[in-house]
Amino acid sequence: MYKREPLSKDHDREGFDCGSEPLNLFLRQTSRQHAERGISRTFVLVEEGEAAPKPVVGFFSLSLCQVRSETLPAKEAKRLPREAAAVRLGRLAVAKARQGQGVGGKLLVLAMAKFLEIFEVAGGIGLFVDAKDHAVRNYYESFGFVPLTQDGLELFLSVRAIKECLTSLPDR
Repeated sequence: MYKREPLSKDHDREGFDCGSEPLNLFLRQTSRQHAERGISRTFVLVEEGEAAPKPVVGFFSLSLCQVRSETLPAKEAKRLPREAAAVRLGRLAVAKARQGQGVGGKLLVLAMAKFLEIFEVAGGIGLFVDAKDHAVRNYYESFGFVPLTQDGLELFLSVRAIKECLTSLPDR
C-alpha cells in the first residue's frame, strides 16, 4: 500500500532514479529548496510502514500559477476573467523499478486530489501541465487533459473535469 507525503528529510532522494536525469536532479537538488522558498511543493509516494530514509516510489510537484483566459479552450474561457488562478503540475516521475505498474496514474490522481484541497482553500480554474513529448501528452489526454498549444504539449484539466475524474474512480 502506498502513502502520499510531503517531501521531507525522511525521504531517500539520493536513491531515486526514474531514468530521467533532469527529474532525478530536481528531486535530489532542487525540490526542497523550492519548498523552503515557497516556489513549489513536492509530494512523494512511499510504501506504508517504511522506515526513514524512506525509498521514494514516485513524486509530483505543484505550484500556483496565473493564466490568461484566452489561452484556454473557448468553452472554458468565456466564463472567466482575463486572468485566473490555477495550479501547475510541474513534475511527475516514477522510480524505474515501479514503472509500468500504474504508479504514474496513482500519482496523477493524487495530484488531482491535492489540487482539490487547494481549490477548497484558494480557488483555481484547473490543473496545467507541460508534457515533455507527444507520448506523455497522450498519457495526460487519457485522463481528460486537453492540449492548449499548437504543439499540444501544454495541457489543461478543468476543476469540473478533475471532480468528475475523481468521483468516477472505484476507490473514492
